[in-house]
Amino acid sequence: MSAPLLEIAGLSAGYGAVPVLRDIALKVDVGEIVTLVGSNGAGKTTLLRAISRTLGARGRLAFDGRDLAPLSPEAVFALGLVQVPEGRQLFGRMTVEENLLMGAYRRKDAAGVAQSFERVYRLFPVLFERRRQKAGSLSGGEQQMCAVGRALMAAPRLLVVDEMSLGLAPVVVDQLLGVLSDIRGEGVTVLLVEQDVFAAFSIADRGYVMETGRIVREGKVSELAQDPEVRRAYLGVAEGG
Repeated sequence: MSAPLLEIAGLSAGYGAVPVLRDIALKVDVGEIVTLVGSNGAGKTTLLRAISRTLGARGRLAFDGRDLAPLSPEAVFALGLVQVPEGRQLFGRMTVEENLLMGAYRRKDAAGVAQSFERVYRLFPVLFERRRQKAGSLSGGEQQMCAVGRALMAAPRLLVVDEMSLGLAPVVVDQLLGVLSDIRGEGVTVLLVEQDVFAAFSIADRGYVMETGRIVREGKVSELAQDPEVRRAYLGVAEGG
C-alpha cells in the first residue's frame, strides 16, 4: 500500500482561544475523489485553512509524506496542493484568460502552460468563448468554472474544492461534477468539501462527515448513504424511508 497523498491525524485548530477543530483524522489516497460533508459551521473551511497553512494547527498534516507544518501557504501551493476557494474569489476586472493565467503564475514551463490552457478550454468550452470578457460579468456558474479552471492552471496534484455547488443551478452543478470526474481520470486527486451531500456522494469514492469540529462518520459513500444518521441529517430520509 502506498502512503496517502494527504494525511491528517490528531489535528486541532481554532481562532485565538476558541477551538474549532478537535482531533481530526482524514486521508486522501492518490487517484481518489474524497468528500468532506457537513452543515454550515461544522468546521470544514477551517480545516481547509489549516491544510493550506493560512491557519496554524496542532497535529500531523502531511502531503506526499512531507510535513506541512513548517511551510508557508506559497510553499504548500508549490507542492501541488491547490484550492478552489468558497466564493470563487476571481479578479472581477480582469478577463477570464487573465484570471486563468494567475493560476499559473509560479510556472516556468511555457509549453506546459499552453497545454493547461487547452485542457481548461476543452473542459469548459464556454470559457474559451468568454476568454476576453471580464470575469465579473460572468454568470455564477461561469465564474465557478473559471475558478476551477484557474486552479487547474497550477497543475495540481491534489485539487481541493470548497463549496462548489453553493448558489448554482443543479444543471451547472452536474456539469462541474462531471469535470471533476474527468480530471480524476486524467490523474488529479480531488478533495471535495460540500454542504450538498447528494452532489458530493454522486462522484466520491469515500466520505467524511463533520459535525461541530469533529469527524463523526467515515467510509465509502455507498455505506454512508445507507447510514441511518446520515440519511436523517443530510439526505432528508427518515429511518425506514
